Amino acid sequence: MKSICIKLTSQKTTNNLLKELNNLEINNVYFSCKKFKIYYNIIIHFKVKNNNLNFFLEHLSILLSNFIIKNFEEQIVKNLLKSEYFYFSDIEKTSILNITMRDLYNPEESIYSKSSRLKIIINILNDYFKLNHSLVLKGFICFRLKDYFESLLEQIDKSVNKFIIEKEYTEFISLLKLYVNSEKNTCGEVHLIYRNYEPLLLDENKNIINIEKNTLNIKYLSDISFSSNDYTLNTLLNIVPKKIVIHLIDKNIDEFINTIKLVFENRVIICKNCLICKIYKKSHVIHS
Repeated sequence: MKSICIKLTSQKTTNNLLKELNNLEINNVYFSCKKFKIYYNIIIHFKVKNNNLNFFLEHLSILLSNFIIKNFEEQIVKNLLKSEYFYFSDIEKTSILNITMRDLYNPEESIYSKSSRLKIIINILNDYFKLNHSLVLKGFICFRLKDYFESLLEQIDKSVNKFIIEKEYTEFISLLKLYVNSEKNTCGEVHLIYRNYEPLLLDENKNIINIEKNTLNIKYLSDISFSSNDYTLNTLLNIVPKKIVIHLIDKNIDEFINTIKLVFENRVIICKNCLICKIYKKSHVIHS
């Protein structure tokens, strides 16, 4: 008989773990719960047969690892933010927390996938149970899961960088909006033809507008090197049109288009199938 005691301080957490243990599909496993002093003690008994102790410990480690991630991961991230990034305001830390929790479960954004994080905890638990028969869950999480904490901290660092970039972008967009709303309109309607991520500006008479490439007049900077999109946005900021009709020939709305929509707001109209769209779609087919 192998017995393991898991000690918890919260009745809610204890009840949640008992529910998980009910789903442990292993024969000859029995468990009970008793409160002693400050701890709720979940005692798990396993009748060892045919040297299958390792099988039991492995499955118990998997169950507990999933339980830790499900029930404690967000709070761990909060605590790490509080200790490592204390200089951010509560509102800022909440934004960073949201980015972190979102990206942790996004395969394209997570530095360590959920399966990777699980593997870290499972290995630590496996090693622990080989030498110990009692585990204080809160203490184990705080003092034994250094590698797991490091994986979360790397993700938080990435989220902080994202947050700073997003914050600077938002502040810059606000400045551009203030500029646009304070300037007099120098033209009525402008057409922006957007095809293959390349912009073309037409005035209300459908004549091509020369894109301003004088860096001395630049009001918008996205990089130290300027793209055609940068120069196009700068031209729009210089002429401040009353109305911008964006013709999406490829129907692609990217960061450049979103930036124009944010800066010029209700001046922007998105078009995908007018006469101008058809002309440039046809022109694209002929040239390709």
